[in-house]
Amino acid sequence: MAQAIDPVCKMSVDTETAKFKSEYNDTPYYFCAPGCKKSFDKEPEKYLSETQPEQTGH
Repeated sequence: MAQAIDPVCKMSVDTETAKFKSEYNDTPYYFCAPGCKKSFDKEPEKYLSETQPEQTGH
């Protein structure tokens, strides 16, 4: 049973039973509810930039 993190609300989602899924840049994203999917589909870069690790310059 694979788990994914909803990029909008950060909930854990079972990828095998998730009803809400989007693809962006050939990567699947799973959502807990239609509202999260709708928000992601509207502004995917907003949510993906929040999940990326911050770059630190040394």
